[in-house]
Amino acid sequence: PRDPVQRMKDPAGRQAWLLREDEVLAAIEVADTFGARARGLLGRDGVEGALLLQPAKSVHTIGMRFPIDVAFCDRYGFVMHAVTMKPRRVSRPVWRSYFTIEAPVGSFERWKLQLGDVVEVKG
Repeated sequence: PRDPVQRMKDPAGRQAWLLREDEVLAAIEVADTFGARARGLLGRDGVEGALLLQPAKSVHTIGMRFPIDVAFCDRYGFVMHAVTMKPRRVSRPVWRSYFTIEAPVGSFERWKLQLGDVVEVKG
């Protein structure tokens, strides 16, 4: 099994994509350092596409200005749990979660993202 999050350390800022099978769901930013995860979506008025946090077993929306959809995925990209979170909330931990996907509320419905889907990120 391969890691569904292929590293995007391209200094040129190459675009990364969230995929389900061969379908592109959205552009995605990858936050895989402590600093990037700590910043997350704080201080933003929205996000184009989505943000991936790795590692992440829980998330919070304290200090955020907008509600988000959150998917908790295992190390193979399997969507194990999904929730919509309003600002000023803390999620319950999802112990087998390897990464999370955060997107503006309504994104998962638009993408038809469901539990059991397998996603991956490619740059």
